[in-house]
Amino acid sequence: MYPYFRALRVLVKAKCGSSLELTETSKINLRVMISDVDLYPELNNGRHLTMMDLGRYDYGMRLGLFTVLKRKKWGLMVAGNFTRYRRRLMLFKKYSLQTELVGYDDKWFYFYQKTVRRNIIHSAALVRTAVVSSKGIVSAELVAKELGMPYEPSIPKWVEEWITLNEVSPRIV
Repeated sequence: MYPYFRALRVLVKAKCGSSLELTETSKINLRVMISDVDLYPELNNGRHLTMMDLGRYDYGMRLGLFTVLKRKKWGLMVAGNFTRYRRRLMLFKKYSLQTELVGYDDKWFYFYQKTVRRNIIHSAALVRTAVVSSKGIVSAELVAKELGMPYEPSIPKWVEEWITLNEVSPRIV
C-alpha cells in the first residue's frame, strides 16, 4: 500500500519549512517501517523508489512547484530511472533521503536521489521526470518561467551517457 500518511507528513512539513533553491539538495529523514519490508526484513527494492517519490515531493513543495501545478492543473510523471542498490536498510532503521536536481533539457528533469545511513549510501537512483498537462509534456522552459526562474538547460556528461544508452540499447524497452 502507498504510504499516504508519510506522504502527507512530508508535504505538510515541506510547506511549513524553508523554501529551496533549484540547486539545493532536499533532505528528509525516514525510518524503515513494517509495511516497507520484504521477507528478509529489509526495505523492499520497490519501496526504495516509492520513498524517492517522497523526496521529490519535498523538493517540489519547497521549490514552489506544487503551487504552480495546482494553479495550472498540471501533474508530474516519472519517465524512467536507473537504480543501484548497494546496502540493505533493515527494519526500524533510520535513514535520510537526499534529492537534488542534476539537470534538465527541453522537457525532462533529472534527479539524483540517494538513501544514506551513517554517511553510507544504501541506494542511489537517477530519475527522469516531467511536468504534464492534459495536452502532454509541458516544456521545461514554461515550467521555469512559471517558477520565476531562469531557463538554463544543462545536463551532466554522466546523465547524457545514460540517455544515450537508453536510446540505443536494443535490450531496454
